[in-house]
Amino acid sequence: MSIRALIAAVTIALPGMSPAGDFYTLKGHGGPIMGIAVAPSGVVATASFDNALGYWQDGEPRWLDGHEAAVKTVVFVSEAMIASAGDDFAVRVWDVATGEGRELGRHKGKIVSLASAPDGSLVAAASWDGTIGLWPVDGGEPVFLSGHDAGVNDLAFVEGGTTLLSASIDGTIRRWDVVTGTEDRVVLRHGFGVNKLVVDEDAGWFAYGSVDGVTRVVDLVSEDEIIDLTLGRRPILALALSRSGEQLATGDGEGYISVFNTDNWSVATDFLATTRGPIWALAFSADGGNVHAGGLDEAMYSWPADRASDSPQMDVEGKPFLQGTEMASNGERQFKRKCAICHTLTPDGKRRAGPSLHGLFGRPAGTVEDYAYSDALIGTGIVWGDDTIDKLFDLGPDVFTPGSKMPMQRITETQDRLDLIAYLRDHTTPVGGEQ
Repeated sequence: MSIRALIAAVTIALPGMSPAGDFYTLKGHGGPIMGIAVAPSGVVATASFDNALGYWQDGEPRWLDGHEAAVKTVVFVSEAMIASAGDDFAVRVWDVATGEGRELGRHKGKIVSLASAPDGSLVAAASWDGTIGLWPVDGGEPVFLSGHDAGVNDLAFVEGGTTLLSASIDGTIRRWDVVTGTEDRVVLRHGFGVNKLVVDEDAGWFAYGSVDGVTRVVDLVSEDEIIDLTLGRRPILALALSRSGEQLATGDGEGYISVFNTDNWSVATDFLATTRGPIWALAFSADGGNVHAGGLDEAMYSWPADRASDSPQMDVEGKPFLQGTEMASNGERQFKRKCAICHTLTPDGKRRAGPSLHGLFGRPAGTVEDYAYSDALIGTGIVWGDDTIDKLFDLGPDVFTPGSKMPMQRITETQDRLDLIAYLRDHTTPVGGEQ
């Protein structure tokens, strides 16, 4: 029987952290889960589009706030420290005991991946500005490595932290001398963008996943291909290696997780793991019993790595990428596509990347009390109404509100903008209010 034929039951959420091998969720974020890291102790850290980090002990979160935009990546430097980065271009480190964070510095573009040196002295950042930043965690001066022809997507330290491998949108994997800050050589030319990279140095191989759906394992020394694990879905957006090295997991753009046994490269399991959209983040639990996954949903799902036949599975019947929009009005569809990930319509803004839109019409920009706005939006004199909302999406936030946190997006069709404005007016007006 195919994996698709087995997908029939609905997911469940268990309160708190469950033992290895049980399905559970970590809920509380207000946006998609973009990054997951696991400490040797089993503690989980999550990075979210809601601009926050979650530090989870016994299933309960401590929220680490300080980033000014979506957090894309998180890594444990040690049990006592984590590092994070994202769409605000900033690299931050956090003391997990106190929850205090500090900024190490900034790139000139979004940061999508971090790697920690084995001794914990250095964090490497992969940025879409085309560089790799080597950031001393003590706050020393960073070193920037240049050579890729496009944004850098992922990184892995080898040889005790003296060497770094990098994967890029330019389709190459490159090798760098960390001590001298120079490029050693191009290890691989794939031809399509390489999204993810993991290394098992003890076993002598690295694996990569790419935009065209390819997953391959390559010998670290000879740089010859060991095996092609491609299953035909694209793109590969996440890779994870269990701490023991016994299992390799991939997550793709269609929402599937595949787990491979590395002793013989057989498929241990292959299953649909989200209610909608892609898999953006993967990490094995410390003992390898579970594989944690993040995507468009506002929860981290943790699945038994062996995927026993009686474990929970996703009910995907009638759940498209934009769930429910086939029956929605055009205004609602525009809201779900352009606004819903960042904003709520209710007075409670929850943990979202943007402020609540409740009472939007007639409100000066930058004035919701419980939201930390960028300086670029405060004092602009913009008052939200039909005309200003229309201009926002006609011109794009990068033109209408330059320097603000709002992602670059436009609604090019006039009727679509009018329908969105009508929907917002109907759903953001306070009860008994007039707008």
